[in-house]
Amino acid sequence: MQQLEPGQDPQIEAAFAVISEAAADILLLTNLDWDYHGETLGALQARLAGQGLDYPFAFAPQPNTGLDTGFDLDGNGRFGEARDAQGYGWFTGQHGMALLSRFPIEAEATQDFSSLLWRDVPQNQISGAALPEGAEDVLRLSSTAHWDVPVQTPEGVLHLWAYAATPPVFDGPEDRNGRRNADENRFWLHYLNGTLPQKPAPEPFVLLGLANLDPNRGEGKRDAILDLLIDPRLQDPAPKGPGAPASNPTATADFGESIGPLRVDYILPAADLTVLDAGLIWPAPAQKGVKRALLWVDLARR
Repeated sequence: MQQLEPGQDPQIEAAFAVISEAAADILLLTNLDWDYHGETLGALQARLAGQGLDYPFAFAPQPNTGLDTGFDLDGNGRFGEARDAQGYGWFTGQHGMALLSRFPIEAEATQDFSSLLWRDVPQNQISGAALPEGAEDVLRLSSTAHWDVPVQTPEGVLHLWAYAATPPVFDGPEDRNGRRNADENRFWLHYLNGTLPQKPAPEPFVLLGLANLDPNRGEGKRDAILDLLIDPRLQDPAPKGPGAPASNPTATADFGESIGPLRVDYILPAADLTVLDAGLIWPAPAQKGVKRALLWVDLARR
């Protein structure tokens, strides 16, 4: 929490600057550490309120990151390490996510799919993931979380289909993370198609989150994101913004010379919503390390 105090971390200061510039009504944050009492999230809300951004409503249940599986998933002979968790993390909740809103969140009507086992997803790719014997019985699909969160906006209920998928790298020839990333992204097509036990509500929705998959470059099974981008039930505003890399203007993260700019974050509204505007807000050029843009979309109901 100390890092959230003004002047403690340049990257955090850059993040607060772009959040303030966006002044969104609803905000999804990924790579945010979760703690049992919500102290980190509370400190974040207080800091934003001090900047004139009041988000009184929040949704941030325990994610899968850092949650021990009891298996040596990476096969290095040691248990209980970050790569042995449901999602990468050295402690429970590291690199989690949270939804903040100016409008009431209907938490009791939320569908949290985060405990769904990977093996139980239709057409899954777990069989080639080279997991230790018995791990299929406990390993979840979500490396972080998959949520359907209804929010009571002035125009009516809007469902936020939020998630953060594992990067399709940091594995071996079995491509375990690539397989899981693809299935985490394809999960939403199964939800849309009604092939899961849980069914979507009739109200409008927006699919948003960290897909960790670029449709044109970088590693990963690109068809998993392309299938979402071309689905007629979804819209892709393909936002751009000042400061975006010239080689990939819809990129949302720039990983520097070794990897370059990739589009890894998405907001895909349902086809029955009207997109009024969309864009990217990049941090100041002086920021060092990986640069991440804030992606925003302005919507109205038809």
